[in-house]
Amino acid sequence: MNDKDLELEDLNLEQIMKEFGDEEANAQADLLTEENPESKSEPLPEVEVIPESATEVPPEEPAQNQESQPEEASMEEPTRKLPDISSWVTPVDETEEFDDTVRLDDLSQIVGTAPSFQAKREDAEVWTGEEDEDSVEIRFSAPIKFRPRQRLRELKRELIAGPEKRYYELSEKGVGKLQLGMLVCLLVVLAAMGAGFLYSGGMIPENRLRLMVFGQVLAMLIGALMGCHQMIDGLADLFRGRFSLNTLLAVTFLVSCADAFLCLQELRVPLCAAFTLEVLMALWNTYHRRTTEMGQMDTMRKAIRLDSVVRAEDYLDGKPAYLRGEGQVADFMDHYDEVPRPERTQNIYAFIGLLLSAAIAAYAFVFHGLSMAVQIFSTSLLVAVPATFFVTVTRPMAMLERKLHRLGTVLCGWRGISGFSGKAMFPLLDGDFFPATGCKLNGVKFYGQRAPEVVISYAAALMKANGGSLAATFEELVTSRNGIRHEADNLQFYGNGGIGGEICQEPVLMGSLDFLKEMGVEIPEGTMVKQAVYVSIDGELSGLFAISYPLMKFTASGLATLCGNRKLSPVILAKDFMITGPFLKEKFGVRTKRMIFPARQLREELAAKQPEEAVALALTTQEGLAPVAYAITGARAVRTACKLGLVIHLMGGILGLLIMAALAYLGNTELLTPLNILAYQLVWAVPGLLVTFWPKTI
Repeated sequence: MNDKDLELEDLNLEQIMKEFGDEEANAQADLLTEENPESKSEPLPEVEVIPESATEVPPEEPAQNQESQPEEASMEEPTRKLPDISSWVTPVDETEEFDDTVRLDDLSQIVGTAPSFQAKREDAEVWTGEEDEDSVEIRFSAPIKFRPRQRLRELKRELIAGPEKRYYELSEKGVGKLQLGMLVCLLVVLAAMGAGFLYSGGMIPENRLRLMVFGQVLAMLIGALMGCHQMIDGLADLFRGRFSLNTLLAVTFLVSCADAFLCLQELRVPLCAAFTLEVLMALWNTYHRRTTEMGQMDTMRKAIRLDSVVRAEDYLDGKPAYLRGEGQVADFMDHYDEVPRPERTQNIYAFIGLLLSAAIAAYAFVFHGLSMAVQIFSTSLLVAVPATFFVTVTRPMAMLERKLHRLGTVLCGWRGISGFSGKAMFPLLDGDFFPATGCKLNGVKFYGQRAPEVVISYAAALMKANGGSLAATFEELVTSRNGIRHEADNLQFYGNGGIGGEICQEPVLMGSLDFLKEMGVEIPEGTMVKQAVYVSIDGELSGLFAISYPLMKFTASGLATLCGNRKLSPVILAKDFMITGPFLKEKFGVRTKRMIFPARQLREELAAKQPEEAVALALTTQEGLAPVAYAITGARAVRTACKLGLVIHLMGGILGLLIMAALAYLGNTELLTPLNILAYQLVWAVPGLLVTFWPKTI
């Protein structure tokens, strides 16, 4: 049946209805209205309807025909089918928010009938008088959430296969054996030091000297037993084509054993204390490395979200910036175990130190014999590498990891540490200062002749157009007062603590007390509320809204550590006009000298910038400013500590080799006593350990 036939049939039905009288038709329409009370609800904005034919516009029917359509619908046969309306309705943008129920009352213009219509998000039915054949089902797709369950399941699957598996592997190894080995080595060092004092004081009789030498050799072997795994790993590094500090430790043990054999023959006290101290530091190095990895894996395996921190070049005025985005497990697992650059420097120096020590020993062998050459060789290996050189890199990273573990943050290996170096910017949004629902209203005061509902509605409209952390607070206020919602036009952002706009063709200003004074608004005497939003309508003060901004501990500490770093420049991108330099200084007590407050348009452009194919430097599992801030400043502190530690220990090692070269040239070994060598190690250990505390100062 075509459209023309339908129109003829409608006309015939109309004539029939007129013959029966209008009373019966009205009764039929009332019956339909009682069965469908929802049809009396307020209609929503009109839905754009596209005609069936784009080229032919259907002629308008007389008003009388349109009014008689409900009566005709009740007389339709059950077998009549509704036309397809899927092509008539404008598609709905799924990203926009909409109510769970959408009602269309005037459906008669679309399908020629006037039943009530109700559509739900999952399924909707069009009532046509028939329950089975004439029902039409319409489905709306729910908006995609930011972190859907499927993404969470994939994240947990990756975490179980990677960090959690590695965490349990490290837990099985534990650190108990390392701690026991360090304790035994410490006791050996103290015992050897005590024996050295007795020998230097001449309190060891000659008949007991051989026993003392034998005891020192035995103690050295006990220390070597505690560090056997480290020396084995060092020898294994040779097969990997790498020379490390553990490799040098294994070579030092072999040379020290040869020197100990000569000490038993010559009744000379071996350098037990100095060698065992290096073994102790090697064990400490392994302990820090293992605890750091366990802490990082524990942080990752407990994550329910992963946010990354990346470096974006040429962010503002040619300077880079650190931006936040969504992170991946592979960003950490693929890079966390890379060899740090300072450790590579250590390995290179260890190999050079071995060659220089061998050269000095060869010179002593040529001019002074085998015994002095072996003694010079073993002593040169010990002084070329100060004991604390083993923990120059691992100890600062371990100390930083303990702090980041509490914040749910991990650095993506040395790549992350080096990426946080140099001068850079860090953008700060509204949520970095105050949570969206954290700002609360403490009180309201109205001025002038304006009705309170009008002042609240105007303030809420202007705040909604501006956005920021206060928008939700004013939206709740206008809802509780049943205020009318308006739209603000010509929004102006003044940048000195206030905004302005036009609402219902009236100028409205909102901002701090100082801002309204600058704009020429007369303020009554005695008005001194600082943390408040003042509203002016048409140049007259109309209201005061006292605002309570929450002071979060982590936010304050994170902001303080960012502002305290002289190479970081926070860029304020917040939409809240109350967040100004004086306000931040008073609220958080931070220096705002290096803060940058761009214009409103530039803020929106910077906030929309996203890095392209940037590598992740750090991952955070918790919200807030502190996890990111401490990751940046902590990485800078670790890099500084490693650089200073390298310089100090390299100076100590080079100075020690120069002294050994001079003694080999002179042929004098009287200064090479166990206490002197141990004292030399401890002298350089003091600044070496103090430097490792640098990350603790952030």
